Amino acid sequence: MNQKNNKELILQSALELFYEKGYEGVGVQEIATRAGVTKPTLYYYFKSKYGLLESLLETKYPAILDALDEAERTSDSFSDKLLKVASEYIRVALNDKQFFYIMLGLQYSPRQSEGHRAIESYNHRMFDLFTQIFEKQNVYLGNMNGRQEQFAIGFMGILNYYILVYYERNQDDNLPVVTDAEIFSLVHQFMHGIFS
Repeated sequence: MNQKNNKELILQSALELFYEKGYEGVGVQEIATRAGVTKPTLYYYFKSKYGLLESLLETKYPAILDALDEAERTSDSFSDKLLKVASEYIRVALNDKQFFYIMLGLQYSPRQSEGHRAIESYNHRMFDLFTQIFEKQNVYLGNMNGRQEQFAIGFMGILNYYILVYYERNQDDNLPVVTDAEIFSLVHQFMHGIFS
């Protein structure tokens, strides 16, 4: 087996195990065993379990941020921006359930933990991206009054909880598609709260 395959197998095994048990609940030996490699091989590629987590985040998280940024930049109206960003966020979450759960789990991990330290800069970038959506609309939304961060928190919270409930209700591997109408309804409901 070549080096590229070993590295990919280790990353895939870590993704599966972190999804199943959480980052803190998985040991290096368990990842190596699942990947069919030795611990020294894992250490050769990633130096540590933390290095493996960092590599997993570096492999997946930037694509999510880029996709959301693109959705925001290519939209004209405020409602269109929210709709496109919500659609993209939900699409990413549904296409990579394992990473989405890992991402959320790490966001809520203890502040002094390795998991929190690994994801912290990505969390800030994600939050900044969502906050900027509202910052840019400050001129058009008279009731913003410095509440851009509150709106970003609310919007992110609605999307995350929607996805978690969706997964909880559809636990098989053949998930039904989330329709554009459902996403529109979700965004419309959020916007109603802003403008009320």
